Amino acid sequence: MQEQHEKQKNHPILAQLSDQEGAALCQRLREELIQNVARTGGHLASNLGAVELTVAIHRVFDTSRDRLVFDVGHQCYLHKILTGRADQMGTLRQFGGIAGFPKPAESVHDAFIAGHASNSVAVAVGMAQARDVLGEDYKVAALIGDGALTGGLAYEGLSNGGQYSGQLLVILNDNGMSIAQNVGAVAQHLASQRLKPQYLSFKQGYRKVMNSCWLGRKVYRVTHSLKKALKQSLLPCSMFENMGFTYLGPVDGHDLPKLTRTLHYAASLKEPVLLHVRTVKGKGYRPAEENPDAYHGVSPFDPETGKPLKAGGESFSSVFGRTMVRLGREDSRICALTAAMVGGTGLESFAQAFPKRFFDVGIAEGCAVSMAAGMAKQGAVPVFAVYSTFLQRSYDMLLHDVAIDHLHVVLAVDRAGLVGEDGETHHGVFDVAYLNSVPGITVYAPSNFAELDRMLEEAVCRADGPVAVRYPRGGQGEFRTDSGPEPAVVLRPGKDLTLAGYGMEINELLGAAQLLHDRGIEAEVVKWNRITPLDTQVIVNSVRKTGCLLVAEECVEQGCVGVRALAALEQAEVSAKTALVNCGRGYVTHGAAALLQKSLGLDRDSLFRRALEVLGCEQ
Repeated sequence: MQEQHEKQKNHPILAQLSDQEGAALCQRLREELIQNVARTGGHLASNLGAVELTVAIHRVFDTSRDRLVFDVGHQCYLHKILTGRADQMGTLRQFGGIAGFPKPAESVHDAFIAGHASNSVAVAVGMAQARDVLGEDYKVAALIGDGALTGGLAYEGLSNGGQYSGQLLVILNDNGMSIAQNVGAVAQHLASQRLKPQYLSFKQGYRKVMNSCWLGRKVYRVTHSLKKALKQSLLPCSMFENMGFTYLGPVDGHDLPKLTRTLHYAASLKEPVLLHVRTVKGKGYRPAEENPDAYHGVSPFDPETGKPLKAGGESFSSVFGRTMVRLGREDSRICALTAAMVGGTGLESFAQAFPKRFFDVGIAEGCAVSMAAGMAKQGAVPVFAVYSTFLQRSYDMLLHDVAIDHLHVVLAVDRAGLVGEDGETHHGVFDVAYLNSVPGITVYAPSNFAELDRMLEEAVCRADGPVAVRYPRGGQGEFRTDSGPEPAVVLRPGKDLTLAGYGMEINELLGAAQLLHDRGIEAEVVKWNRITPLDTQVIVNSVRKTGCLLVAEECVEQGCVGVRALAALEQAEVSAKTALVNCGRGYVTHGAAALLQKSLGLDRDSLFRRALEVLGCEQ
């Protein structure tokens, strides 16, 4: 009880800050943010646009007790600085350092983990309901960007939130997308009047007095209804008001005093409120303001010029985009879809070359898969380019809309495997398992650019039914030979041990085989080009000869290819010493991909040592 009492006496971190001190703090935070992200890389433009908004939130809310739910969460860097992690920003997104997204295990101020989009309102509604059920007293706010409003889950949350009767604040950070038509001078005038301190204090006092007795409450309801009717007769009702929210705004998201006053008022209302804040993405740093998309997620750069420290080379994504343009020229039925990831998936060139055959659905992966199903049903050839971690949101549509009718929908699964610094919410380590459960699907796993080009053409032009081509983030490794059209091949013959895998892990397996060769051990390296349906005959033949098997893959243990390989050996009655090396049964933290590989035992040196263990050799 004493601890609970102490918590109730907490105050917002910046509650005593004057407007002048707040402005100075915002300037200092922008400078620190640019310097920090220049060293570590990360999400820059979105954080620069939310400086004043973050400071205002921390002038009003005590986030150690009040619940602030970020949507996506990549704009949480300032929040981390203001909640005791300023001296750790040099470790941002680094292995063993702080995460680039909110992480409750990291701080009591991080209310909820956030890596995907559009869920914040639903989560906040749940928190508010739990508060009421448990009889507790704290405030709940969701901070959602206009981009996240392209996802249907956001509207499900708003629909339910509008029916809620207690305190709930949704802060809409609008930094680009037009949410609604400007309703003119009357709307602007009323918005400015609502935000005047004397108006806010009068309204709060009036409500308090009228709620003190039954007659007052009745009078208040009548006057409130009259005011609402008058307002609706003068102005079009906003979508949010139709959903049951009290709409405030739009407010200049870089006017700290006005933001703070509005947040104080919005937080005092015991009803669902949507505060519309307009901000400029990249605010205060010219390169980011002029090109916010390029500075959304950045690698380390020179803060003086804004130029990256290391030039980016060709990637699997760019090869995918180039192949799509080639295929698009050859077949006018081919269409491309993406879910707000035009640049990330490499589809800019296709969008420019074939604008009528390119579709960006926003942050709505489920919609993209259902659209693709409709296209395929009517004779088009849709290719949906999507990050592995975001494809998870489309699992129902894959099963229900695509697979039942065996429709030819192609999934270009980008960022498969370990992605690095974005961490748990972004690693593409689950698709191997869940795609294998989709009836009739074919899943290819290229290991280099040449194989991606060939396998994508196979998937688009010659395959039928649902098809996925999964490939990693970044560039190719040392293995650059196209291993051919067979579903499984032997890359390196051997007699003592079988090493098996697919995708980029082949580079590490070949490296481990060379280290074993230097020890006088000849390992046979088997590569799967297609992981669903899985060809097991090559692996059975190999292990029958070697008597030992090690399978390495960048995916979770549950449903991994290695388990299927072991089942095939059992069915073929082949006895062998075996080991599976993968990402385990939990989540993988953030950090450079090479460091993560090493920590999981998936690098060539670790695989070499594990192979010696399987063979029973001394190290």
